[in-house]
Amino acid sequence: MAKTLVEDLEETRVPFLRGILIRSLQDAGLEFCEASDIASEVRNELSDTALITTVDLNRMVLDRLFSLGKENIVYRYENRNSLIPVQIEQQCGRVNPFSRLQFRHSLETIGLKSKESEDVVQMVQEHLTNKSINIIKSRNLAMLIYRYLRQSSKLGPAVAHRWLVWHDFINSGRPLVFLIGGTAGCGKSTTANTLASRLEIVRTQSTDMLREVMRTMIPEQLMPVLHQSSFTAWKGLPGIEQSEDRISEELLVQGYRSQADLLALATEAVVDRATREHVSLVLEGVHIHPAFMEKMQAETDAVVIPVMLGLLKRKHLMQRIKTRSNNVPDRGAEHYLQYFEEIWRLQTYLLSEADGANIHIAVNENRDKVFSEIMRFTIANLAENFDSTPEKVFGAKAFVDDIDGQIS
Repeated sequence: MAKTLVEDLEETRVPFLRGILIRSLQDAGLEFCEASDIASEVRNELSDTALITTVDLNRMVLDRLFSLGKENIVYRYENRNSLIPVQIEQQCGRVNPFSRLQFRHSLETIGLKSKESEDVVQMVQEHLTNKSINIIKSRNLAMLIYRYLRQSSKLGPAVAHRWLVWHDFINSGRPLVFLIGGTAGCGKSTTANTLASRLEIVRTQSTDMLREVMRTMIPEQLMPVLHQSSFTAWKGLPGIEQSEDRISEELLVQGYRSQADLLALATEAVVDRATREHVSLVLEGVHIHPAFMEKMQAETDAVVIPVMLGLLKRKHLMQRIKTRSNNVPDRGAEHYLQYFEEIWRLQTYLLSEADGANIHIAVNENRDKVFSEIMRFTIANLAENFDSTPEKVFGAKAFVDDIDGQIS
């Protein structure tokens, strides 16, 4: 299908982009689903059109808004270029434009689903637009969201409390350390990257990388356990025959723990430096075992969130390993599939140890769900020592009258 070009009054031509139209409609106050439907209808109607003017394109959009009875949206859409966008004043004095995506992600951080987050953002933007608020302090906006969450029949006080606890933590400046453990193929790296991206944590570390660095420094002849995979580390133990096919549970665990112990000093140093520099960290790897998690919780002042990932069905773990091979060709599946039984047994050990140590276990069948689960667990941990109030967290006394009304 040929791309339709849109020509403005200055005869500048740009491609018609459905995503741009969706955002324009959302900025005018339309919900995402309706904006998406209109943009799709317009794109389909333009499928055989090589060139259209901005005037004609706007007329197409306005006709659809009128047909849906969205007269209240029409004015804002027609005047979208002349309306002053809402600006957010941060506590440091910096001013940023209101970002739907940023606030949607903030709400997803406290465990809301994507649609729930989008609905809240839509309501907040409509509230600010209807009251002609062009600039708002970040703490006042956070308070506005808190009040809406409390009044919402679908969300309510429990969700609002999570928002309150999370913002109290953000304002505290304390470092957050995620310890993500799990066997090969359970999604540790993906989960770590998601946490780092969503929470804007710049420091991440993999124990696999630490092991690679140590391998370059220590030859295999001196430390053979280090040069094996975590699930074949038993081969590097003294007195073990390489040809042994079926190994005992004790030998499998002994090899794994021997390798993990070799990495313990390096992994502890990574956590120590992050807490010393007061920065948040995501540390992931198979070597993050429950005993290490417990030790870090006891020895650091940072907020430590230990999570053991797992997949409870053999076929799911095997499929994840095969898929990882397709996504990362350098990590071929053959080696992992050859020792799949050892990987599965090692996971059983790690999950059992985590359960015995009361370490949170997250079944990683869906990336968004496991992120939401980890964040709800994180906030639940923070809530245990929470003793603040909305007035203290948001500075509610500074809340101006023109946005202090009830939200319907």
